[in-house]
Amino acid sequence: MNPPHQPVVARGDEPPHCPRRVRHGCDHVTGKHAHVFLIRPGDYTAMTAPERIHENDVLARRIQFIYFDAGGGHRAAATALKTAIEAQRRPWDIQLVNLQQVLDPLDIFRKITGIRLQDLYNLMLAKGWTLGSAQLLRLMHGVISVYHSSAVRLLERHWRETSPEMVVSLVPNFNRAMRESLRAVNSATPYVTILTDFADYPPHFWIERQDQFLICPTERAVEQARQMGYRASQIFKVSGVILRPQFYEPVQIDRATERQRLGLQPDAPTALVLFGGQGSSVMFDIAKRLGNSDLGLQLILICGRNERLASRLRSLKTKTPMFVEGFTTQIPYYMRLADFFIGKPGPGSISEALAMKLPVLVERNAWTLPQERFNAEWVRQKQVGIVVGSFRRVVEAAGQLLAPENLLRFRTNASSIENRAVFEIPEILAGLLQ
Repeated sequence: MNPPHQPVVARGDEPPHCPRRVRHGCDHVTGKHAHVFLIRPGDYTAMTAPERIHENDVLARRIQFIYFDAGGGHRAAATALKTAIEAQRRPWDIQLVNLQQVLDPLDIFRKITGIRLQDLYNLMLAKGWTLGSAQLLRLMHGVISVYHSSAVRLLERHWRETSPEMVVSLVPNFNRAMRESLRAVNSATPYVTILTDFADYPPHFWIERQDQFLICPTERAVEQARQMGYRASQIFKVSGVILRPQFYEPVQIDRATERQRLGLQPDAPTALVLFGGQGSSVMFDIAKRLGNSDLGLQLILICGRNERLASRLRSLKTKTPMFVEGFTTQIPYYMRLADFFIGKPGPGSISEALAMKLPVLVERNAWTLPQERFNAEWVRQKQVGIVVGSFRRVVEAAGQLLAPENLLRFRTNASSIENRAVFEIPEILAGLLQ
């Protein structure tokens, strides 16, 4: 096994300095700042079981993935990474741990409102009550700070009872308490934080000033880690945020036939509208504006668990066809039927769309969650779509995006982004376990 500070080769037939791998970006492309682990398409499926199981790993290693359900991205990332690892047949015992349940006795928000913090957050997303979220985040950090010592004690008890050999955090806000408590129980246990946002939103969001490892999806996150004093050996740069392996499966479908099956026109321009697992009330306004515009644009609207929104959309009368879906695990299927994506600038949604080679149309304004504001800037930097200040301009923006020269440029740029993070991260974890 290569040591953690060296590039890891995913296949046994290529040494670390193979020129073919260097040409594909496996050298230290960020200089001394971080290391890049990049696996080309086909490497994952080409690896045989013996290549994927390290010879020194005999007994199952207990690894805990920490997530919570404030938004769907943290659980989704933890589950996707667990799925990829199990497909690689690594001898690891991956345990998914909901941090909310561990810290339930301290949930002061539930004591005051009767609603768990994560449920309060999801209600806020569904209702669109995100104006002033930066100030609310500071208030939440204040509450976390007040209850820090109590949280550490609860977490220490959890680590003693479960004895993990590695802890992997996929959540923000609580990494200080988790690292401090783990160090008190067993200072030798590796602690890793995987950012599921494109970048940190300091202070005390993802990156804390402490001794641990960080897995960063963008150069911006790497630079933030360096500014916090992290050494190069503690920072690992991967090619994006974690996506479900389902997004990498080759599937051939007849778009025209499948569109007709959903009640859509076979050849009309089609947008997929998605605002995470909780949906958003703004989807109704978007559907009304676009569905009655002169663009001839038809819509696929994914409402998640927001059944009331789905019901309202199904009753909406528009000039162009719409297909409305509730919660589904078949997002890749629906994205294959679309020409572009409309939604909030969430890291998962943007990355899923780009994995399906879809340009994106997102909004950034005072209502945008603070940790997602950089994502909109990233979209502009990479030229993979359009960012609007308000979805009141969605018709104009959609028309601009559908202009043939713009659509071609955005599609080309989207196709050039190759995110293999879910297959790169297991190699990083394997190195740290050694």
